[in-house]
Amino acid sequence: MAMHLQNLLQYCARNSLIVEGKACHAQIIRAGLWFDTLTSNMLINMYCKCGLLDIARQVFDKMPERSLVSWNTIIGAYNQNGKADEALSLFVEMQREQSLFSEFTVSSILCACAAKSAIFECKQLHALAIKKAINSNVYVGTALLDVYSKCNFMQEASWVFESLEEKSDVTWSSMVAGYVRNELYEEAFRLFHRGQIVGLEQNQFTLSSILSACAGLGALNEGSQVHTILIKDGFRANIFVASSLIDMYSKCGAVKEAYAVFSDQHSKNIVSWNAMISGFSKHGRCLEAMILFEKMQQTGFSPNEVTYLSVLSACGHMGLVEEGRKYFNLMFEKHAIRRNILHYSCLVDILGRAGLIKEAYDVIKTMPFEATASMWGSLLASCRNFKNLELGEIAAKHLFELEPNNGGNHVLLSYIYAAKKNWEKVAESRQLLKDSVATKDRGQSWIEIKHRVHCFMVGEREHPQIAEIYSKVDELIEDMKKLDYKVQIELDFHDVDESKKEMLLRHHSEKLAFAFGIISLPLGAPVRIMKNLRICGDCHNFMKMASKITNREIIVRDLNRFHHFSNGNCSCRDFW
Repeated sequence: MAMHLQNLLQYCARNSLIVEGKACHAQIIRAGLWFDTLTSNMLINMYCKCGLLDIARQVFDKMPERSLVSWNTIIGAYNQNGKADEALSLFVEMQREQSLFSEFTVSSILCACAAKSAIFECKQLHALAIKKAINSNVYVGTALLDVYSKCNFMQEASWVFESLEEKSDVTWSSMVAGYVRNELYEEAFRLFHRGQIVGLEQNQFTLSSILSACAGLGALNEGSQVHTILIKDGFRANIFVASSLIDMYSKCGAVKEAYAVFSDQHSKNIVSWNAMISGFSKHGRCLEAMILFEKMQQTGFSPNEVTYLSVLSACGHMGLVEEGRKYFNLMFEKHAIRRNILHYSCLVDILGRAGLIKEAYDVIKTMPFEATASMWGSLLASCRNFKNLELGEIAAKHLFELEPNNGGNHVLLSYIYAAKKNWEKVAESRQLLKDSVATKDRGQSWIEIKHRVHCFMVGEREHPQIAEIYSKVDELIEDMKKLDYKVQIELDFHDVDESKKEMLLRHHSEKLAFAFGIISLPLGAPVRIMKNLRICGDCHNFMKMASKITNREIIVRDLNRFHHFSNGNCSCRDFW
């Protein structure tokens, strides 16, 4: 009788048969088998697999005797269903009862810590694992490094990884993912290459992570090599890897290659469509983004909040106000998607970029959310572009409260004052910046040459070829002046003489990266540059002219979008 019911419970668990499982439970109670530990464990497992954790917990609480399997099953179920607090509380109760625990118990609780970013509890469990001599267990070690990396403790994560004698492919992929999550892309590359050297069999998670690292650095050559590896290892058809590949190519400025991967996919999911629509959006190819948005629905996929975010961003990049309003209304009216703060932020950006600053401010005041720093920053940037001092001061006031350490907000406000020729206020803003704890990010650009990423700061002096780079910049500017190029000194708002302003603009990081690209790349090869800030107007004009005199395509990824320069023109049509 007992064995028959146990077999039925296992069948119900495998197939999530709730009604039949409850019927088995009734028979177990009737037969007096509820006190049997093995049968109760199977009941707990069945209810957990069916998603009925409350009933599983009731069975657990009524057990006269709990074995280790009982604890592990209920803790694991809580963890897998996103109930980290309950899992942690149960482990505390387990300790109070002085019940034995296993490596599986500790690794499950560590996963709960990862979900909550509970670094204090993680360190306590780490100490407990060392005390019980299970810290070298591959499951415990993998869970430990995963928690540390998710809590931004990468030094500890690395120490755990290196101390493990046995490492599974999950251990390797978790460590690579940890580096990528913390934007330590070069460390991720080094670990990935170590795995290749020792003959580690790659999985979809490692490949997706390393493709994200390529995207973060703009390392197109590395990304292309990973593409070759995944084709060789049979991951070409994997839908998650393919989506990461689309994202990588898009973020590396190779939108044609991204679309080739997308078109080659025999089966697509919502992530694939979103990755491609987002790619078109970032590259200012609004028409393609909108066409793909419609095609996606024609093939049976409904857009979600991420899809709408991409098409709204595309409208913002191209100044398509009416289309932006249409999509903003359509998402709720047609697809019943609740607008979140990011969608409102896009609308504010669309209106502000088009000069409708008062309307953008009205959206901020009437929306059902508290405005974020990103929103006020977008409004302040628009006020700078259109010299709206009144709303610029309002936006800046909010930003000073929300981001007291962000010196860029003081600088933006000073730009508005400078545009109004109010040098007294400019000096006051700069002095406030000096007196505060705020810091301004320095301009930084990077370029990949022969599988190595070279970084340049504004006014760079450390690069081994810096003298040659500055000479090339000077040469390019002299050639441009023959075609009536003029440095746009009005775009530099330092209160210095014109020759000093020209020199400050000449040494911006993207100009230095471009000059190095010209020196290092084969004749006619495209130059791909990544930048941490928005490209300034003078550098934008410089790149347009440079694309013409060097007969090269120049692709610049700045903080907001991609700019494709070719034959003296930019894909953004001077709207960014």
